[in-house]
Amino acid sequence: MADVETERLIKEGSGPLDDLALTLPLFVGYHLGVVFLPVRNAADIVTRELVQLAHNDLLTYSGLTVVIGVTFAAVLLVLGRRQSLHWQRFLLVGIEGIAYAVAMRVVAGYVVGRLQLYAGEAPTGIDSAFSGAIMSLGAGFYEELVFRVGLFGVGGKLLTTAFGGSGSRRFLILLGWATLVAGAFSAWHYIGDYGDAFELKSFVFRWVCGLVFTVIFAFRGFAPAVWTHTLYDLWVLVF
Repeated sequence: MADVETERLIKEGSGPLDDLALTLPLFVGYHLGVVFLPVRNAADIVTRELVQLAHNDLLTYSGLTVVIGVTFAAVLLVLGRRQSLHWQRFLLVGIEGIAYAVAMRVVAGYVVGRLQLYAGEAPTGIDSAFSGAIMSLGAGFYEELVFRVGLFGVGGKLLTTAFGGSGSRRFLILLGWATLVAGAFSAWHYIGDYGDAFELKSFVFRWVCGLVFTVIFAFRGFAPAVWTHTLYDLWVLVF
């Protein structure tokens, strides 16, 4: 059965339950580490609520985070989705993410180079390998949740329902929307107290990365997009 599920994951990408299972370690790892940092991902909508629920007690907060992960894993087991937690699946999505991250770096670098903007730069504000690793987990999970699932996925569905017609018309609507969402994703990195100073080269580089994440999400699913984003940020911020 595990082999059949693995083949399906390779051919079809991840489904909703697979997505949640495959991104669960990143979610839990981020939330266990982010409380030790002075910053958090701007798209993080959970940490503040957990901290308040724990009454600012670190041990209680950590326990709540672990309980969330264990509860979801238990739900998968009860639903008979044990295969979603097989280690082979995590290995496959990790390998897939590495391949996409390398390809994305090459593509984005090529586009920026062709525009004579030079290479994209790493984000600023990260002062240690630990903070870089934790922020990579948060960016991978929460930014993909907001921009790919929320803006592109839900927003694209609403647009094609309202204005879609033929297959080609729907494709053009989604293509245009994906381009706009990728631009918003890039602009996101320059907003707020911890945003980077705006530079055209890094803006274009991130815009291309946003388009790549969208393609991965559209054809492979949420989990591969999250792992690609996380592994790419780890590559840039830690290694």
